[in-house]
Amino acid sequence: MMMTPSNTVRIFLALWPTAAERCALADWQVKLKDLGRVMRPETLHATLLFIGEVDVDRLEALKLAAEEVSATRFELCFDEARYWGHNHIIYAAPRFVPPALQQLVGKLEHHLIMHRFSFDQYEYKPHVTLLRNACWGEEPLPAMPPVRWHIKDFVLVQSRGGGVGYRELARFPLS
Repeated sequence: MMMTPSNTVRIFLALWPTAAERCALADWQVKLKDLGRVMRPETLHATLLFIGEVDVDRLEALKLAAEEVSATRFELCFDEARYWGHNHIIYAAPRFVPPALQQLVGKLEHHLIMHRFSFDQYEYKPHVTLLRNACWGEEPLPAMPPVRWHIKDFVLVQSRGGGVGYRELARFPLS
């Protein structure tokens, strides 16, 4: 039996920080580093929608669906470190989720459904994974200085898997 290479790529849509925003979150990691495995700073991002495996032939259609989304720029402030015990992740989260972010996610979901893309559907909780394989109790994590992201666009990203990293496939500006 002949094996053929996969014609799919693992894809998600995300907010990608600037270098300064990334450095500010990496500073949080320094204070928490003894609690788990620190994510590489260049991989820090906030997923909007995880799409999963997409046929390479459908990537252009996916880009077109994302281009159809019209949304406004906004600020997103990460001001809390939190812990998810079920998957052992420490992450940065905003106390307040801007309505513009919820609208962006809703519009992306709508357009992807219209273009017959399937994706993970769940209650959206913006976060940036800081540490994996973390261990923490019930008490609050240390207070962190707020990290403000000025959201001007979102990106289509390919996950290379195996810890290799991510590749930006397209960037979509907000108005």
